[in-house]
Amino acid sequence: AGPRLLRPPRGARPPAGEMAEPAAKKARTDLSALHEFQYKEPKVIAEIGCNHKGELDIAKELLTLAKEAGATVGKFQKRTPKELLTPEQYNAPHPNPNNSYGATYGEHREFLELNLEDHRQLQNHCKSIGLEYSCSVWDTTSAKDIIQLNPVLIKVGSPSNQHWEMQEVLREQYSGEVHISTGMTTKEEVEKIVKFWEQGKGDAKNRVVLYNCTSGYPVPFEDVCLLDIRLLQAKYQHRVKAIGFSGHHLGIAIDVAAYALGAEWVERHFTKDRTWKGTDHAASLEPAGLGKLCRDLKVTHTSMSFKATDILDLEKEQRAKLKWGFYNKDILDKAKNGKK
Repeated sequence: AGPRLLRPPRGARPPAGEMAEPAAKKARTDLSALHEFQYKEPKVIAEIGCNHKGELDIAKELLTLAKEAGATVGKFQKRTPKELLTPEQYNAPHPNPNNSYGATYGEHREFLELNLEDHRQLQNHCKSIGLEYSCSVWDTTSAKDIIQLNPVLIKVGSPSNQHWEMQEVLREQYSGEVHISTGMTTKEEVEKIVKFWEQGKGDAKNRVVLYNCTSGYPVPFEDVCLLDIRLLQAKYQHRVKAIGFSGHHLGIAIDVAAYALGAEWVERHFTKDRTWKGTDHAASLEPAGLGKLCRDLKVTHTSMSFKATDILDLEKEQRAKLKWGFYNKDILDKAKNGKK
């Protein structure tokens, strides 16, 4: 399952009366497991979500910007607010009125919704620019709608990963990949998710990509908990298709570390302007940031290898010129012989 964890979970302490395991012992690596793990080319999802502000033209523009930045997938969200929300939630005011597009939270959600034909247009735009289209679905009706478009993947966000009726529709009526985030989810609930897909017809479980995630906007670095990727690998890498990382932090360094830890998919919220009205913009990357992330992930992928030989060809000249005992071999030999 890869290298052992180098530190305990936050707040964990050795049992009373026991010494902590020596750092050198903790750092031991199972080399056979490392050699077995294959670093595949990283795939980046630009999560546009509802950052289009309810405007189809902005949604198309964001797809184009995501493609230009190097993303693999441009993704949106689809909800059926009256199915998803309780009457009390629907009629309540938005918790942050400055971000609201309606008099109530329900009206706000309705304003930001794009209909199925809008999503079809977005999918066609993706095809025209060479970008994969995808969507997160929050409820059963939305799942049935997006299935009609037959995208290569559909996302189940952390809030919906215990929505079994919706997931059954995705499991039984759709044949593409289903990517599932595990933010605000217990380990027991994650196990339920994987078992649910293992019980599906055919090879359902091998359509699942399981994402490490912390649900917050934005998430402080100490709560990203990247080493949970290793825990997902240890338990599920042979039970699902792949492991991913969905980040809501600031910057891009964490995503590169997530890939190095084994996350094949990296998802980040994406916007044109982080100052735009809306909840998700502050935790989103702008085009320049997404471009740098895609660039850094590609070069990291290129670097993920073992040395083919102890001394690489590019090192031979430097070894002869700089390494003690080689550039000054004659002098050392003479000095050594002179002492005899």
